[in-house]
Amino acid sequence: MKLEQAIQTGKFSSEKHKAVLNILYRAWIVKTKISNELKPFGMSHEQYNVLRILKGSYPNAMRVKDIGSRLIEKSSNVPRIIDKLEDKKMVQRLASPDDNRETLISLTASGIKILEASTLSVQPNTIHSLALTEKEAATLNQLLDKIILGE
Repeated sequence: MKLEQAIQTGKFSSEKHKAVLNILYRAWIVKTKISNELKPFGMSHEQYNVLRILKGSYPNAMRVKDIGSRLIEKSSNVPRIIDKLEDKKMVQRLASPDDNRETLISLTASGIKILEASTLSVQPNTIHSLALTEKEAATLNQLLDKIILGE
């Protein structure tokens, strides 16, 4: 569906204005699809993101601030997300051997299992459903990388 149909307007001040709205709208669609796929697993997209970050360093544990720096949505409350994942036995907190003031977070076996199962559900309905060839996806990535909004 074209953006004009989705938001029921064709009035844009410029193509750049339309592009920004299009990015926001498409991101919302992808986020909604991911959230819907994660519901049966009792997980939010923020929790899923934290599990994926931890999986990237597994079997090594990570500091909370390092997890936060890798999140897609930087404003997320990492300690709250970790609390919820710990309540679900998907992660565990460990004392840092180097600094008593620091806590490390590690995936549990249960966390790995639920991450693998949820990824099998998420990928076909998000990544594999993109109506783009690999070349088109590469071009889109290059164009998106050109966007600088006060990073």
